[in-house]
Amino acid sequence: MKRCKTLLVCVCLIFLAVVPAYCQRGTFGINVGDTADRFDSLPSVNGLEFGIDGQIAVLQANPKSGRPAIVAGGEIRLPTDTGNHAREYAIFGGPEFNAHNFVFGVHVQVRKIVLPAANVDNQVFARDSLRLVELPIVIKYKFGPAKRAFAEVQGAPEFTPHYRHSSASLVSLPNPNFDHAYFVRGTLGYTFGNWYAKATYETRYFKFIENAGNPSNLYNWKSNLISGGVGFSF
Repeated sequence: MKRCKTLLVCVCLIFLAVVPAYCQRGTFGINVGDTADRFDSLPSVNGLEFGIDGQIAVLQANPKSGRPAIVAGGEIRLPTDTGNHAREYAIFGGPEFNAHNFVFGVHVQVRKIVLPAANVDNQVFARDSLRLVELPIVIKYKFGPAKRAFAEVQGAPEFTPHYRHSSASLVSLPNPNFDHAYFVRGTLGYTFGNWYAKATYETRYFKFIENAGNPSNLYNWKSNLISGGVGFSF
C-alpha cells in the first residue's frame, strides 16, 4: 500500500509538471534502458529499466532583467527486476539562467531510492530505503541547425541519506554510517518540432563504512544506466 501511495504521488507530481499552465513551456518523456548494479564484491547484474520524467517552467525567464526561469519537475524509474535493482522516485525545482546557447541551473531535488534485498551469510536482509536531498548543477547547451541538438550535464555529491527501515526485513540492524557518494549524468538529444529523442548515461556511487550497520559492505552500491527516450515539449 505504501509503495502504491508513493507511486501515485510521484505520477501526480509529474502530471502536474507537464500540464501547460498559462502556456508555460514544459517537457514530458518516456525512457527505456539497461541498468547495471553492483553491491560491493558481488557480480554486476544488468536489467531492463523504464522511466518517465517531466519538467515545466513555473516562472519564465526574463532576458532583459536577467531573471532566471524557475522550473519544477519529477522522475520515476522502475526496473523489471526489483530483486537486483533499485526503484527511484524524485521531485525537483530550482532556478535556470540563460546565457546565449547555454542554460545554467541548480535544482533542489528530493529523491527516494528503494534498494533491493541482500543475502548475507545465507540470510535475507531488506536494505533500508534511502531518502536524499540533492543539489545537482545543471548545464545545458543547444547547437547545430536551428539549435535543435542539445547536450546536458548534471552532477552532484550526495549528502547523508535519511534511512527508512523496511518492515519486510528479517534482521534489524543500526543505520549504516555514510562515507561519500556522487552521481553524474550526461544527455545528448535532438528536437523534431514538438518532439525530441535523447540518449542518457548516468553513473552513481555510494560508499558506507563497514560496521554493524553495513555488514559485508552490503550497502556499498555502484550503478550505471544507459537509456534512450522520446518525449514532447510544449
